[in-house]
Amino acid sequence: MARPPPPQPKPAQKAAKGGTKKQTNLERSSYFARREAAKVLKSVLLGDANKRAVGSIKTLIYSPTIRNKQATFALVCQTLKHLPILKEVIEGANILNGKWKRQEELMYIIAYDILFGQATVVLAGDAENFLLLRKDALQSALAKLCVKKKVKRVEDLLLLYNPNPDVSKPRYVRVNTLKMDFESAFLELSKQHKVQKDDIVPDLLVLPPGTDLHDHPLVKNGSIFLQGKASSMVAVALGPQPGWEVLDACSAPGNKTVHLAALMRGKGKITACELNKDRVKRLEDTVKYSGASNVEVLHGNFLNISTDDPLYKKVRAILLDPSCSGSGTVVDRLDHLLPSYTAAQAADVADTPRVKNLAAFQSKALAHALSFPAVERVVYSTCSIYQTENEDVVKSVLPLADSLGFHLETALPKWTRRGLPVFEGSEHLLRTDPVVDMEGFFIALFVRKTAVSSSVVSQESEDHGHIQQTKEHNGQNQSLRKKPVKRKLLPTRFVRMAEMMSRSYLIRRVQELG
Repeated sequence: MARPPPPQPKPAQKAAKGGTKKQTNLERSSYFARREAAKVLKSVLLGDANKRAVGSIKTLIYSPTIRNKQATFALVCQTLKHLPILKEVIEGANILNGKWKRQEELMYIIAYDILFGQATVVLAGDAENFLLLRKDALQSALAKLCVKKKVKRVEDLLLLYNPNPDVSKPRYVRVNTLKMDFESAFLELSKQHKVQKDDIVPDLLVLPPGTDLHDHPLVKNGSIFLQGKASSMVAVALGPQPGWEVLDACSAPGNKTVHLAALMRGKGKITACELNKDRVKRLEDTVKYSGASNVEVLHGNFLNISTDDPLYKKVRAILLDPSCSGSGTVVDRLDHLLPSYTAAQAADVADTPRVKNLAAFQSKALAHALSFPAVERVVYSTCSIYQTENEDVVKSVLPLADSLGFHLETALPKWTRRGLPVFEGSEHLLRTDPVVDMEGFFIALFVRKTAVSSSVVSQESEDHGHIQQTKEHNGQNQSLRKKPVKRKLLPTRFVRMAEMMSRSYLIRRVQELG
């Protein structure tokens, strides 16, 4: 269904000569950018207030529905930086009422342009004209606020409300090998930019900070993804083989899901589970955009998937990247601009009820992932810097993991930064540093001990280019012939008993955490 065209702008009246300024392309672009920015801002503020964001600020701005991405990005970011000031100024001027109160996001955007924008608001609609007629009241309220806060300049006022410095980091680009080979992407991007190959993540390219690729043809056609390095590490750590059945437990927005599909060369099956309805749509768009044909989107709760369900009895790898505090990506996601972040700065966020509740859910979800009967590899990852959501969650499931034959294995051995030394084996965990690496991620890799030999067989089969599932089955049969039958059968019964006992233990543990 086609969207109705937006209302056409009206030229603002010029006080000097009573005439109107001729419309230009730049002015029209600014007018429509303010409307697009207002829609993004409304979604951002609503998600922040409800603690249920549809996506990060960048995700919303760089969606296909936003036409003027650069201008919209600038307006949203600058308005959020100035939002506490804008709210006090508009309230002090006492001008927001009636229908304009229902369009407060647009009022914030326009007020920013009038008070702080570098260009004069010329091409205007009714909303712009409403505020332009009250420009003196806005400027007077701003001056009074400066006096109240005992500052002489607006720049000093801004520092009081937003002390966070802007952080610059390299632009990372993951080549989507489902659509384009790595070397071709490298050569194409090298025509206009300085490009390097990442030393940890295959198919990841590194470009200078500030490189804007959002309108690049390779981004638009899904050949490359603008995905951070730490985020790209997660699927690589899981290491699924082509032909496997894989479960992505909390999938949206889907970048890690389609990365898994690329690593599997489009073979096998990935079930991408997502509970939130709005995020399911985003997930489906990402899958379609990537060209991944082996992904099946499931709208539902991962915890409601029965480990006894025949549909999932062949799942060999699970990626669990559950909801978390997002404390490691505050700057990258621009979350430091959100009202809730400002309010939380003075508190010890790691000890808040929200983080503790998240940790309880994360422990429960990780235990559930480990309980699938055929699973061989499980990756638990967060974009959090808190021990509560990272090492503590892993430690809480270790008794269950051990009873099911799992052990912690070192993910991406070339990476040097490891887990906090709070329990034996934490050196296998992976952390990225929010200062050094400019994002804080955590990865734990569980591998089932009895699956090591079959994983080797699977890798050798794929290297020879044969049918993956057939070779794995043959390799497992050969392994069974070398071992006495009793050694294979007897422990299975005890493992099932231990699993039931451990599940009971974990439920009690989760209740204690909650």
